Amino acid sequence: MATEREKTTAPAGSARRALVGRLSWGLADQAASSVSNFVVGGYVARSLGVSAFGVFSLAWVTYGVVLNVSRGLATDPLVVRFSGVPDPAWRAAVARSTGTALGVGAAIGAVCLAGGMVLGGRVGPAFAALGVLLPGLLLQDAWRFSFFAAGAGRKAFVNDVVWGVALVPAMLVAARVGSVAAFVLAWSASATVAAGYGYLQSGIRPRTAEARGWLREQRDLGYRYLVENVSLSGASQLRAYGLGAIVGVGAVGAVRGAELLLGPFLAVLMGLSLVTVPEAARVLRQAPHRTGRFCLLLGGGQAVGALLWGAALLLMPGRFGELVLGGVWHSSSQLIVQITLGVAGAGLGTGAAAGLRALGAARRSLRCQLFASACYVGGGLGGAAAAGTAGSAWGVAAATVGGSAVWWLQLRSALREHHRHPIPEVRTS
Repeated sequence: MATEREKTTAPAGSARRALVGRLSWGLADQAASSVSNFVVGGYVARSLGVSAFGVFSLAWVTYGVVLNVSRGLATDPLVVRFSGVPDPAWRAAVARSTGTALGVGAAIGAVCLAGGMVLGGRVGPAFAALGVLLPGLLLQDAWRFSFFAAGAGRKAFVNDVVWGVALVPAMLVAARVGSVAAFVLAWSASATVAAGYGYLQSGIRPRTAEARGWLREQRDLGYRYLVENVSLSGASQLRAYGLGAIVGVGAVGAVRGAELLLGPFLAVLMGLSLVTVPEAARVLRQAPHRTGRFCLLLGGGQAVGALLWGAALLLMPGRFGELVLGGVWHSSSQLIVQITLGVAGAGLGTGAAAGLRALGAARRSLRCQLFASACYVGGGLGGAAAAGTAGSAWGVAAATVGGSAVWWLQLRSALREHHRHPIPEVRTS
């Protein structure tokens, strides 16, 4: 006969194992994705040089904005409302969600294609190439989040591995062509291969005809997530465009190269982000008075990790940097301090952001995100106008630290409000 202690500790042990499993697949999947991005960025930088790499980076950040549009409208509502539901409900929702992602890709891809044809020069072909295969890029990401919603993180990991494997021959072909557009096509075509494999993994056909119905049903979540997701990535894009206009596209490549050096650390942070909000919510339910401390440990740990990683980069011999980034290393290495401080500030802010999400303080969260995005653009472009590439990096670092302070002020106010007026847990089905 089991003792009372065994009865109570067994579920706790099972819960810990489940958490470790979710965390492990989240880290593994993000590692696969980030390693691919890191290798692609380094290979393109070495192959094209700083100016052409700047053009590639403009296409890259544009994809980041569109990706956040797709997530806000298609996959974020899916993860919130259809995680852990019965399989028939999940499959029906995934068919509509992935169809929405395809529709977003087709619509914005057409705009990119038309804009690229109008622009011409070195930038135009890159954007035209992005527009052609944007639906495949967004569908691959939608499969990834769909699998996590079903608790099948292993499938998401395998899908990202397929993308990475397909990248190898595609990048070799692009290197023989030697143009920015060829590299954009290689990167997005390999993602489209993984998107096709996602269909084989799930056996679900995306239903683009039901995208309008999905948007209508999820509008209470989708449009708020859209604003939150796009504000920061849109700020990054505006900063990149403005930096290119003020200083030159070479500056965009230098900043992107410095960001790539922190890529492995950012992979760990993004993998952890898959479980931070649920864990903060669990602390809030079980020990509300410890929520603030938990969020501080979460954000502080990430900030310290970023600073340690940046210190290691500063001590790294220059020949290793040249091996990774080639000619871009010289420009990027001068920005390591600023980029590291910016990532540390962002890491500190994610602790407060997790707390606000757990509290359901959507209005406060959106307010913080919009303020942080405005500071990011203002600091990045104001710094560029005052002191070039280095000034832009310092402006972004200062803006990120300032934005983190606002996140924490809002979390403190939200926690006080919660302690005075506890809100019952709300579940969606």
